[in-house]
Amino acid sequence: MRSWLLTIVLVPLAACTTVPDKLQGTYPAVSPAGVEPAVFGNTVRWGGVILDSTNAQDKTCFEVLSRELDKYLRPKQEDRTAGRFIACKAGFYDPEVFTPGREVTLIGRIRDVEVKSIGEFEYRYPVVETEELVLWEVREEVLVVDNYHSSFGYPYYWHGPYWGYYPYYRPGWPMHHRSYIRTRQLLPDPADIPDGH
Repeated sequence: MRSWLLTIVLVPLAACTTVPDKLQGTYPAVSPAGVEPAVFGNTVRWGGVILDSTNAQDKTCFEVLSRELDKYLRPKQEDRTAGRFIACKAGFYDPEVFTPGREVTLIGRIRDVEVKSIGEFEYRYPVVETEELVLWEVREEVLVVDNYHSSFGYPYYWHGPYWGYYPYYRPGWPMHHRSYIRTRQLLPDPADIPDGH
C-alpha cells in the first residue's frame, strides 16, 4: 500500500489563443461607465459576462457586466468592471446557449442610454446596436493532482518539514509526479453559429 498526499489545484484554461477575425480593428477608448450623449453613434468594442437576455420579435438584447479585454480580446476573469450595458442584435439567440455567466465580446454602435432599476437603484445602461458578436467557449477546468509516494511503494509519513518511515523521519522530499484530470469539457464554440440562430 501507498500513502497519498494530494495537492489539488483548479486551473482555468482558455481554449482560444488567437484574436477572432471579426473582432480585429481599432476603436475609441470609451467605457460603458463613460457614455454621454456626445459619444452616441460611436462604434465600440466591449466585452463582459452575460447577466440576462431578452428575446423580442426581431432581436435579442443582452444585459452584460463589462470586463476589460485581454490580448485575445476575451473578457478577463477579474472582479473589476466599468459598468453594465445592453447589447442588442438582430435575430433570435437561444437563451439556453447564451446563458448567464457566458463571456461575450462584441462590436457595435452606441445608440443611447436606457434607465432601468437594479433593486431600488436607477441604473443608466448604455445601449449598443451590435454588429459582431463572439460568444466564447466555456473555460476548461483541469484538476491538478500532486501525488507523493515513496520510491519503494511503502507508506511514508510527514512530520513538519521531514518525511520518511515512522519513526525515522528525515529532511527532503519524497518522489513526486503530477497528473491532470479533466473535470469539465469544452462546449462547441457558439461563435460559429450563423447570425440570428
